[in-house]
Amino acid sequence: MRSTSGSSKRNEIERLREMLSDADSIVVGAGSGLSTSAGFTYSGARFEKYFPDFASAYGIRDMYTGGFHAFPTSGIRWGWWCRHIWLNRYVPAPRPVYPRLLRLLSGRDFFVVTTNVDHQFLASGFPKDRLFYTQGDYGLFQCSLPCHDETHDNRAAVEAMVRSEGWEIAPDGTISLPEERSPSMEVPPDLIPRCPKCGREMTPNLRSDDTFVEDARWHEAALRYERFLETHRGGKVLFLDLGSGWNTPGIFKHPFWRMTYSLRGARYACVNLGDAVVPDEIREKSSCVDSDIGAVIDLLLGS
Repeated sequence: MRSTSGSSKRNEIERLREMLSDADSIVVGAGSGLSTSAGFTYSGARFEKYFPDFASAYGIRDMYTGGFHAFPTSGIRWGWWCRHIWLNRYVPAPRPVYPRLLRLLSGRDFFVVTTNVDHQFLASGFPKDRLFYTQGDYGLFQCSLPCHDETHDNRAAVEAMVRSEGWEIAPDGTISLPEERSPSMEVPPDLIPRCPKCGREMTPNLRSDDTFVEDARWHEAALRYERFLETHRGGKVLFLDLGSGWNTPGIFKHPFWRMTYSLRGARYACVNLGDAVVPDEIREKSSCVDSDIGAVIDLLLGS
C-alpha cells in the first residue's frame, strides 16, 4: 500500500475527472474528512468557542473524546450531548462542500454510503433514497437498553436542553450566549429524555456497541445499497472514497478495494487530506488525491 504524495496532484485530479466522466455509476463512501472539509471540526477554535467550560472542568480537549467521557451525573452528560448534537446536526455547515458535491454528482447514477452522523447529505438536498447512514444519526434518540427497535427524532428535545443551558438560538440554528454570561453545564431533570416505552434514559442513536438500534429505516437503506451494488457490478462503476479514516475501514473502504480488484469495470478514487492511500494491487485502476476535499470538488467543477 502506498500514498500518492510523490505523484503530481494535478495529474491525479485529471485522472479523477476522467474516471467521473467515464463511469456509468458512482458509489460514494463518505467519512469524517468530508465533514471536516465542510467546517465541522471537532477540535481547535470551534471546540474552544463552545466547550471551554467542559475543557476546564473535565480536561476534555476535543468533541470526539468528549463523547466517551464518563460524566458524574445524567444532567451533566446531557449538558454535553445537547450542545454537541446541536452544533454538529442542526447548525449549518460553515462551508458549502456538501451542496457542491451534490452539484458534481447531478445527473449521474449514484449512491452514498456514509459513516458520518451529522445528516449533512439530506440537509444539502441529496435524495433520501440514495443515502445509507450506517453508523446512526445525531438527530435520533433510542432507548439506552434498548427495549425496542425504534428511533425517535430529537430536535425539539435537544433545542429545549440547549436553551436551558442559557444559549440563544438564531433562526439559522447558530447559538450564542448573552453578553458576559456563562452557560450551564447541566440540564434540569425534567428535560432528560426518557424512553416512551420503558422510561429509561434515551441515548443518541450512534453505533458504539451492541446496543445500537438498526431501525426499519436503517434496514431499508441497507437493502437499497445492496441492490445498487448488485445492479451495477457488471458496469463501469467508480468507488469514490471521500475522507474515510481507519476507525471503521470495514464499512466501505476495504469493500471498495475488494470490489475494485474483483470487478473488471470498477475503478477506485480517494480524496483525503493527509491520508490518501491505495493498495498496490489496484493502483493502476485508481486515483488518490492528497488534498482538501472541498478544494478538489471546486477544481472538478471548474471554479
